[in-house]
Amino acid sequence: MTSRGEHRYPKFLRVPQIPDDAWLSQPQAARQLGIAVFRIGALIACGHLTPAENSAGRAGVTITSVQAEKTWRDSATYRAKTLRLLKDTIGFF
Repeated sequence: MTSRGEHRYPKFLRVPQIPDDAWLSQPQAARQLGIAVFRIGALIACGHLTPAENSAGRAGVTITSVQAEKTWRDSATYRAKTLRLLKDTIGFF
């Protein structure tokens, strides 16, 4: 059993293990993006963040994908954000 904050991805997902200095936990990623932690899962599911495990096997995301998402959010127009939301919502169903 893992303690709170030590989530792991299921084995069947085959998430790559990356060095600790290239990895962020999902709560850390949420803080950097200024969003709720549950949104991180949605961004992973939609392909906007890249899931990864650190050397201890903890679930998280790559720093590179968080930086790319932050850059996109800072520079995207309202129209682009709306279209992305629509596309992600349709893709979810």
